[in-house]
Amino acid sequence: MAIALTIQEFLDWEEISYTVIKHPFTMSSVSTAEAAHIPADHLAKTVVLVDDVGFVMVILPADEHVDLPRLRKIYNRQFMLANEQEIEDLFYDCEQGAIPALGEAYGFEMLVDDKLLTEQEDIFVEGGDHCALIQLDGQDFKHLMSHAEHGHFCH
Repeated sequence: MAIALTIQEFLDWEEISYTVIKHPFTMSSVSTAEAAHIPADHLAKTVVLVDDVGFVMVILPADEHVDLPRLRKIYNRQFMLANEQEIEDLFYDCEQGAIPALGEAYGFEMLVDDKLLTEQEDIFVEGGDHCALIQLDGQDFKHLMSHAEHGHFCH
């Protein structure tokens, strides 16, 4: 599988240059970073949450975990992890567990952790399968996250 069509069209629409990095099949973000020989804190992973308002994508470094109690308190919302079927339905052109951290392409509310918005030269996101990453310039990634709320969402 190439990168998800939704992501390809979104990046083209935004006129963002990117490189597709192939890597051996992996099933976790940290393993993906290792296989692709990139620092885990340069790989943006996605955690999908849901509540009675709707779905939210939390984007954080691959080596971090969502601080769910903190998010619930900050936003006064009863977030829960979305289940596998919900995620599969929402990201119809992606393999399970390989969700690109570009929620705007799918029309989702996004929360991005500040750790990804530092002065990193490159940020990598899942391409929609378990064998490809998308390499983005750090400034382009910041641009793509300009509509996202940002803060400290991980521990």
